[in-house]
Amino acid sequence: MKQARVLTQAEIKRVLIYCNGTKYAQRNRLAVLLSHYAGLRVGEIASLTWEQLLDANGDIRSQFYLAAADTKSNEARLVHINAKLMAELVAATKLTKTACGPIIRSQRGGHFSANSLAQVFARIYAGVGFKDASSHSGRRWFITELAKKGVTSKTIMELAGHKQLSTTQRYIEVTDQMKAEAVQLL
Repeated sequence: MKQARVLTQAEIKRVLIYCNGTKYAQRNRLAVLLSHYAGLRVGEIASLTWEQLLDANGDIRSQFYLAAADTKSNEARLVHINAKLMAELVAATKLTKTACGPIIRSQRGGHFSANSLAQVFARIYAGVGFKDASSHSGRRWFITELAKKGVTSKTIMELAGHKQLSTTQRYIEVTDQMKAEAVQLL
């Protein structure tokens, strides 16, 4: 099976611009950003609630736990939020009528199923013209970008919630530019 496409920074910007023109702009932007900047799987995004992200003062936490039941590996894990995703989440709390329940709400206001949210991703990427991108593209981008920036494989493995390093390594897309930069380190 072919792996999901890893987008470039410019392509991610195109996707976010496209999202801004959709009926559910904020929801779609958040889904894309949670995938790319937190490395979450589509099922993890679908299960995510404001209660997990907000502290007692109603502020976004810099890290939160995914419950074991919401992860593929059935093991809880700590997710860290970077500055870009934090800014988007803070903006979303100001626009959200109620900061409780699902972060990514279906048209009826409840949780998406993982499959339905994957279809939302497919429509977004198709709308931009990326036929080979999927809900897993953001996760692959997250892992590849961390590897490009020299983050240790063990750290990436833990951030991704993988049990085996070999799984993490399969996600990393190695480009000719990465290889050229690598040999220049010698």
